[in-house]
Amino acid sequence: MRGVEFFQGTLDSTDEIESARVFDTTLRDGEQSPGTSFSYDDKRQIASILDEMGTHVIEAGFPVNSDAEFEAVRDIASATSSTTCGLARVVDGDIEAALDSGVEMVHVFVSTSDVQIEDSMHATRAEVVERAVNSVERITEAGATCMFSPMDATRTDEEYLIEVIEAVSDAGTDWINIPDTCGVATPTRFRAMIEKVCAHTDARIDVHAHDDFGLATANALAGIEAGAAQAQVSVNSIGERAGNAAYEEYVMAVESLYQCDTGIDTTRITELSELVEEKSGMDTPGNKPVVGDNAFSHESGIHAAGVIENSDTFEPGVMTPEMIGAERKLVMGKHTGTHSVRERLTECGFDPTDEQVRAVTRRVKDYGAEKRRVTVDILERFAEEAGVERQQDQEEVRA
Repeated sequence: MRGVEFFQGTLDSTDEIESARVFDTTLRDGEQSPGTSFSYDDKRQIASILDEMGTHVIEAGFPVNSDAEFEAVRDIASATSSTTCGLARVVDGDIEAALDSGVEMVHVFVSTSDVQIEDSMHATRAEVVERAVNSVERITEAGATCMFSPMDATRTDEEYLIEVIEAVSDAGTDWINIPDTCGVATPTRFRAMIEKVCAHTDARIDVHAHDDFGLATANALAGIEAGAAQAQVSVNSIGERAGNAAYEEYVMAVESLYQCDTGIDTTRITELSELVEEKSGMDTPGNKPVVGDNAFSHESGIHAAGVIENSDTFEPGVMTPEMIGAERKLVMGKHTGTHSVRERLTECGFDPTDEQVRAVTRRVKDYGAEKRRVTVDILERFAEEAGVERQQDQEEVRA
């Protein structure tokens, strides 16, 4: 279902990456959105779709957090074929809870920026390295896959960050996640950072970007271009503060812009987005990329006329609504043109003349200018008031 290659032009090169894995953190970081709480059934339902779609890793939660959280993580781990991950601090109790939950991967983290080491952990740099190494060794000795995160990496002294990375690499970690915890990275700087990290470890690299400046997905993709194998994403971008890199944006960018097969069943993205919107209680903005109501909607007369002729005229071309399980919409309003009105009238069973189309279009524009929604019922009323005959009526007259 992937879109065609770019039309010949400035963007027809798509060889920047060869592969990109998807680590979903909707059930962990996504649930940390203020006011959001997933029930046991919510988590199981979301995890089931993520699993069926082919998501590589599902971070099911923070097992030590509560008995209910532990049970949800354990049940997701036993019921899904995707790799299930549990979060843990560099604390024995956290790690044991994650291991006991049966997850295949334990994601252990510790602060590495001075501001967090001193004012959040109340520890020293040396103590952080020691705890990190001990935790990685405990996880690997238990036979689980280990992912280590130096929290707040993008605000960490570079030399110290490399020291920590080399220490946990020597301890045997399988993955190193580089998190932009406070969302301060830019794509160019983040790419350079990931390249440097790759040069100091044999572990696979994963990236985790926050959206405080609206750069999370761009940073995640920059990390993949720099050599990271995987990005942590969240459906509808939900997560701490402004949220995370968006599952749907990341997957569709990799599939469509980079022309790289993620292995994800993209046709269920809209279904997944709507489920997470319902269960999280967080409304998805209409202008949200990929999954917002306006993503494949057209009102402007010039755009609608072009899309009616060929959808590639005013849509990406390499991404279609069918690819994500959505539908294209022609919206009636202030900017609507005659092509769109004629199309909609025909869909409703009318057979208008050119003059009738112009008359109905004027009514639609005036109505939309008052910031009122032009529904099908309103359109049909305008058509009837303009004397537009239905196709069935004309067939009866001819008969």
